[in-house]
Amino acid sequence: MASDPGAPSGGAYEWLQRGLALLSSGDAEAAAVLLERANRDQPGSASILEALGRAQFDAGRVGQAATTFAALVETAPDADYAHFGLGLSLTRLDRFPEAVEHLALAVAMRPDRPEYRDTLHQARATLRARKESTGG
Repeated sequence: MASDPGAPSGGAYEWLQRGLALLSSGDAEAAAVLLERANRDQPGSASILEALGRAQFDAGRVGQAATTFAALVETAPDADYAHFGLGLSLTRLDRFPEAVEHLALAVAMRPDRPEYRDTLHQARATLRARKESTGG
């Protein structure tokens, strides 16, 4: 098999570690590119999916982040951050009813996380305001 001359050295684990470092340093787009490669090499890895979803979200690729977090929810349905990431992404996509479901699950799993509670309250407030403005 011919090697890809543009491929970074290492394997999925090294790409994950470098992707996380890039994400921490604020280079979400570069992290997403590297983590997409790791995901192709190790599809279904919960740790790679979580990091990839975070990178995509931070890079403004919210639709892709929602898809990645949905895959993470399928892979690890008991992962609170998977539900939070999916819910947060869905709020940015203006899909509040679905978002509230996942945010509520994240809060139920980790009630100690204020960012989960705050995001859920904001999403519910948006739904209430929209319902009131339509007379529903």
